[in-house]
Order: sequence, then structure tokens, then C-alpha cells
Amino acid sequence: METLSENKCFGGTQGVYRHSSKACQCDMTFAVFLPEEAASGPVPVLWYLSGLTCTHENAMVKAGAQAWAAEAGIALIFPDTSPRGEGVCDDEAYDLGQGAGFYVNATQDPWAPHFQMWDYISAELPSVIAENFNIDMSRQSITGHSMGGHGALTLALRHSGHYASVSAFAPICNPTQSDWGRKQLGAYLGQDEATWAKHDATCLMREKGATCPILIDTGTSDQFYDLLGTAAFASAVAEQKAAASVRLQDGYDHSYFFVSTFMPDHIEFHANALLGKSA
Repeated sequence: METLSENKCFGGTQGVYRHSSKACQCDMTFAVFLPEEAASGPVPVLWYLSGLTCTHENAMVKAGAQAWAAEAGIALIFPDTSPRGEGVCDDEAYDLGQGAGFYVNATQDPWAPHFQMWDYISAELPSVIAENFNIDMSRQSITGHSMGGHGALTLALRHSGHYASVSAFAPICNPTQSDWGRKQLGAYLGQDEATWAKHDATCLMREKGATCPILIDTGTSDQFYDLLGTAAFASAVAEQKAAASVRLQDGYDHSYFFVSTFMPDHIEFHANALLGKSA
């Protein structure tokens, strides 16, 4: 693992790192915020998965999470959204290929050799984190924005008991029924739609419910609202009587202005689950 930068931040350290990924067959970059408590012992961690076109940097710079994580004594991890680099397949469209990995393991050419983001986020990167940082991997929660919210929800719903809590900002909740999903799932997984359901939070909620608390915020002025499937997920939550709060925030859009506004609520939500107390 290579250290690209480290800066003091709210008493802790915000770092950016690069490593060679076996899952994605390329170098991958990620960011980690460690609160000052990590200097004296392992701390719990909140994963933040970003959306379409993003790298590790967008949320690290724009989400405003470090101040609240520092107050709670929680580490943050900001992975990249896809494999990158020369030799990694891409597409001219913004919503496919590099920057749009959709947190799945691609089975179709030309994507399969590199686009193994499910394994990367759920297995390989956690192993790298455990080996190199003072983080308590028995206390993990996960959040994300848009495509990253989709990733956070599906990871938490499929890995029962692994995450203490899951939240999402304007997540893609029902990708099998959305243009933000059908295109990508078809390209990465093939045209057999039966294989898509395990990457659809609404389908997963209807099938098995949830074992950890869920918080979702979506803006009523989100310019992509019709692509998100918020109502479908809320209906599935009601059917399962799951411990989930799906909130519509009046006048907010899809931007990081929205994300940063409600970040304190989400950090507090995860702190309650990870630490048993408010941030």
C-alpha cells in the first residue's frame, strides 16, 4: 500500500492511499479518515460509497463528514466507484464503465476482467483496511449517495449481521425498474433479469427484510427522483415492518449541498448503532 497524502483534520488524519487490487486487476485509490482516538486504540468505522462519476475524493471533500465523525470517534472510508486506468474498459456514457461500477461483480465481457466491485468493497478492501489501520472491523456501518446508496443498501441487506446500521442519501432503491439500473445490470450481469434481483434493494427487502436499522433521506426537488424508486422501497419496508426511516426532505436536490445538510443526522444514526450513544 502506498500513501499518497495525509493531512491533519479535526484532530485526526485524512489520508489517501493506493494499492494493487487482485479483485479489480488494477491499482485502486481510497481515502480513510481516522479520528484522534485511533492513536490509542481501534475505532469503529463508517463506509461511504459514492455515486456515478465520483472518485474517492468527492465525498471526502464535499460531504462534510469528518467533523461529525471526529466528534463521535468514528473512522470513515471513502472507496473509489470503479476500477480505473489504462487497459480498463470504459464507455462514452457517464453512467457505464469507469466511475460507474454499480457495486456488482461483472460477469459479461468486456467488463468482467476488472469490474468486480462487489468483491472489492465487501472483501478485499476491508482486508487491506484491517491490516493497515487501527480500526475495529467488528464494528462497521455503511452509507452512500445515489449509486453508492444502492451499494450500501444491497451490501447491508445481503450481509445480514455484518453492518450495525445502513443509511443512504437519495439512493437508487429499485434499479431493476429504472434506467439507472437496467442499463448497467444488463451490461455487467447479462440479460437474464433473474440475476439482477440480488442487486436491487427493493427486491431484497421484499424477500428477506432487514436485520439492521435503516435511514434514508431523499429530496423532494431531486432532479433524478423518478429514477430512484424511493416509493417502491418504502412500500417494501412497510410490507416487512422493517426498522427503517425513509424521509423526504422538502426542496432538496441530488447534490452534495443536500448530502452535507443531513450528514450530521446520519453520523448520529450510525454512532447510536456503533457506540450505543449519540454523537
